[in-house]
Amino acid sequence: MNAILDIIYAGFQTILNAGSLVMLPIIITLIGLVFGVKFSKAFKSGITIAIGFAGINLVVNLLKSNIGPAAQAMVQNFGINLDIIDVGWGAIASVTWASPIIAILVFEILFINVVMLTLKLTDTMDVDIWNYHHMAIVGIMVYFATNSVFLAMGACAVMAVITFKFSDWTQPLVEKYFGIPDVSLPTVSAVSSVIIAAPMNWLIDRIPVINKIDFSVSSAKKYLGFFGEPMMLGIILGVGIGLLAKYDLAQSFNLGVNMAAVMVLIPKMTSLFMEGLMPISEAAKKFCQKRFKGRKLFIGLDAAVVVGNENVITTSLILTPLVIALAVILPGNRVLPFADLAVLTFRVALVVAICKGNLFRSIIIGLVTMAAVLLAGTITSPVLTALATSVGLQFDGGIASFAATALTESFLVFEAFTRNPMISVPVLLVVFGSVWFFMSKKKKAVQTEEN
Repeated sequence: MNAILDIIYAGFQTILNAGSLVMLPIIITLIGLVFGVKFSKAFKSGITIAIGFAGINLVVNLLKSNIGPAAQAMVQNFGINLDIIDVGWGAIASVTWASPIIAILVFEILFINVVMLTLKLTDTMDVDIWNYHHMAIVGIMVYFATNSVFLAMGACAVMAVITFKFSDWTQPLVEKYFGIPDVSLPTVSAVSSVIIAAPMNWLIDRIPVINKIDFSVSSAKKYLGFFGEPMMLGIILGVGIGLLAKYDLAQSFNLGVNMAAVMVLIPKMTSLFMEGLMPISEAAKKFCQKRFKGRKLFIGLDAAVVVGNENVITTSLILTPLVIALAVILPGNRVLPFADLAVLTFRVALVVAICKGNLFRSIIIGLVTMAAVLLAGTITSPVLTALATSVGLQFDGGIASFAATALTESFLVFEAFTRNPMISVPVLLVVFGSVWFFMSKKKKAVQTEEN
């Protein structure tokens, strides 16, 4: 029996190590077969989705590789002196997958998703196993801080439940604003921002005058004409960031052209992704109508599928120098924004959707969201630094990231399980349970109005 389990685990680990581009077509093919799609059609859908996702990743990497060095040059040019360095989500992911309890936590998340789907507690079928690391890192850090596997698994379980519910609740935004039906985003780095963005947007709605301010890329097209086109906005913002980074004119214009390419190419890659998803989506609808009385399931995917929205990219480009300035003036912050400045798009994607593309609101709320990230990163840096050191990564000074426990959702769960958990964990569960109850009533009210 142990030999069989070892073989299964080894096979799973091999696929996991191969990365999302190998996992995605395999998982999509299996899902297609479960929903009654012929193997050839399911496999073609899986490959098409993987190609679309590869295209999205290529363009996102184009964004990272260009905006990252420019942002880091800005940090150096402004002479900012903060003692905790943002090492980027990639370094944190490597720490996560190097943990001795990672296999337990990955299977736990998968098990929780299956149980919640079976009990109709979620409609999100999370196939984005690679991004389980966002949930697992919280359990791993709790384990490192408390030396308790029980608390680590508890923290990871709470992260999974909260993430899947946030995915359900934000799915209408993904469908209506980004135009991607039957897809949800169980990516913690994206949904975590909703904790701040949703109440802030509600508050701004009730502030006279401020609630009337509305400006978006579509507004720019209207008022700026040719210069309001996405490609031109990409060039203008890219050149602006290049000049702030003290690039020469040629380098600045090169950055601008690359940003314009990102603005133009991402929607084309997303359309290819959607082409592959449609057969699986249609089969899932029929499957659910037949066996679950019309229940609708959402395929949980990486938030990379929405970060190419023109308003998301524009917001993140504007926020890049602002977040650097924020880090300097924010009381209590010690985190130096660096590597993860290149992935602000993930942190603001759902902020932009909640604001319906309103750039003014997106920037204001985005700054508050990032302020919370910087402060949480400062508070949890000692544990993260010690954890990274324990798996062989060496850094000069403290480290943080715009991932791990700097994310608002992750920070709240980590703090609850490491600071007097007998009191703080029940409080966290009561608060989240209340939100769940409120959202359930709201969903029923919306369904009643539609009928």
